[in-house]
Amino acid sequence: MDISTDSPCRERSPDMASVVERNIEALLAKRRQEEQNKGLQDRIADKVTRFTGSLLFVYIHLVGFSLWILINLGWTGLPVFDPTFVVLAMFASVEAIFLSTFVLITQNRMQAHADRRADLNLQISLLAEHEVTRIIALVSAMAERMGVDTADYPELSELKQDVAPEQVLDKIEETKEQFSSEVEKVSG
Repeated sequence: MDISTDSPCRERSPDMASVVERNIEALLAKRRQEEQNKGLQDRIADKVTRFTGSLLFVYIHLVGFSLWILINLGWTGLPVFDPTFVVLAMFASVEAIFLSTFVLITQNRMQAHADRRADLNLQISLLAEHEVTRIIALVSAMAERMGVDTADYPELSELKQDVAPEQVLDKIEETKEQFSSEVEKVSG
């Protein structure tokens, strides 16, 4: 497949395999599609989160709060409008509530993306494990047919077996529970 004609990536790097370039293009296309499919609420949440996470936001607050404090301390000659700073505290509290909500919305969406990537990685790993298992079985059969002694590799019979992911997950949970109970015994 010629990358220069089949994808937006026009110049093909001589140091990179075409499959790598194809995968990069596929991932970028998927991200572009996800960005285009975002709803208005997600776009607003992203923009608010991006802005509130910027230094400009910090500078605006630094200037605004400084002026508010200086005015209400009577240092500017302007009329004092919040001598006890109750309004400033209320404003800051309400703003914090909204900002934390926007951050949580963004984090929830990021977590959903991370979960999807983790699922994809697991599927790819399971596929790779299955393929390697089949390759080991094939190479073992070839070695046997050629009369190559594989007695020095006793783990081959185990490696030729497919891994059952549910059993691995169960074993991980069982081991965690054993570890937790051992820690409780030692610390308790």
